[in-house]
Amino acid sequence: MMLVPCYIGNMKDIVRTQTGVRIESRLLKVLKALANELEISLGDLIEGIVLHAFEGKAPFSPTTLKQIKALRAVYGLELTAKDSHKLRETGDE
Repeated sequence: MMLVPCYIGNMKDIVRTQTGVRIESRLLKVLKALANELEISLGDLIEGIVLHAFEGKAPFSPTTLKQIKALRAVYGLELTAKDSHKLRETGDE
């Protein structure tokens, strides 16, 4: 018997657009590493986070939050939500 994920029957047709988004470098490293661990694309991860946020829902399970905490330590990401509107760009990496 083959198990099929429950979302397969509910797939939505969409159009994706390639974009050049600038993002803090350590944050990007954490997101890329998390997407890799979850075996999804970076775009799928970002879409999921944003869609959850738009509905006021938490995008991550407790297990995933533990993974994020470990990845933040690995990449030295100390920024928090409180910092989100206080970031000043100092240069390109």
